[in-house]
Amino acid sequence: MAGTSLSLEHITRKSTLAKNAPLLIMLHGYGSDENDLFSFASELPEELFIISVKAPYPLPPFGNAWYAINFDAEKGKWSDNIQAKQSRDLIAAFIDEAIEAYPVDKNNVTLLGFSQGSILSYAVALTYPEKVKNIVALSGYINKDILPEDVETRDYGHLNFYCSHGSADQVIPVSWARLTPPFLDSLKIKYQYSEFPVGHGVAPQNFYEFREWLENHI
Repeated sequence: MAGTSLSLEHITRKSTLAKNAPLLIMLHGYGSDENDLFSFASELPEELFIISVKAPYPLPPFGNAWYAINFDAEKGKWSDNIQAKQSRDLIAAFIDEAIEAYPVDKNNVTLLGFSQGSILSYAVALTYPEKVKNIVALSGYINKDILPEDVETRDYGHLNFYCSHGSADQVIPVSWARLTPPFLDSLKIKYQYSEFPVGHGVAPQNFYEFREWLENHI
């Protein structure tokens, strides 16, 4: 089912629950679209109300992006951080809209992001922790340039993260992802971190692991 009345285009899968369903919002990667992650929605717990969102910036010839990337630049200049912050705030506002529009539980919101969508999932959770409960961050990393300055003094005690990465990732180096556990430790955030012997993608065993994690946390 497609939805366009909210600020971001999206497609949905209804929950088996008529009200107060746990909400899962999917955020795709650079150059993809809302159909990408949604392809495995049918394999996820049926009580989840699932929304897969389309990023706001068209990327010719087809696909979309949450923000511009300069693939030739060093890490510090890799991302358009102004656009990234705008998309972070767009997603945060979209969460509020979705809670108003659909029969979901505002206290049980999970973000599931891949790559660029994963980077923004981290940023939304660490900037607007009151809006989310769980994060599934696949093949991403924490971009500290799009986090609030007071991140070290905030209370993130209720958050839970599942983080995974391919050890042979040729797009986002696994060394960037390996900075995530110590950073989450420093913020006293609960998390699980896994690596799989794949490139920039989600291996079947990775899918089964995060699905089980989701079942235990929604």
